[in-house]
Amino acid sequence: MNPFHDDDPKRFIADFFASFTEELLHSDDDPAVIVDRYHTPDIVQVADGNRMDRDKLIAHTRPLRKNQPESRMDVHEAVADGDQLAARYTLYVHTRKRDLAMEVCFFGRFAADGRMRQAHLLTRTVPEGAKVPA
Repeated sequence: MNPFHDDDPKRFIADFFASFTEELLHSDDDPAVIVDRYHTPDIVQVADGNRMDRDKLIAHTRPLRKNQPESRMDVHEAVADGDQLAARYTLYVHTRKRDLAMEVCFFGRFAADGRMRQAHLLTRTVPEGAKVPA
């Protein structure tokens, strides 16, 4: 079964992260409930070699509510095959203390219901003023 429901992979991954972030920042639901809405119980996410399971992912989301960052994502390319999706995007984050841009290479697997099962992310901070390749 196609977890992307014939959505454009660029649209799917952008909507996935936008909805997840929106709920984390603006919902009164417990972060664990929101994480479970978007991720399977056996989620494993590895970002730049740092492994996060469900419990670590929930802990990682808690400071977001406190800091209330603004973010946007420009998806440069994305492809899907079966339950797998690969994407390259730039994530722009604005906090009270700074602005940050990160290039991200994302490789993920999704359950039939669209929840993330596994993700590997490679990131690099884009130096201020540098042009991000489209």
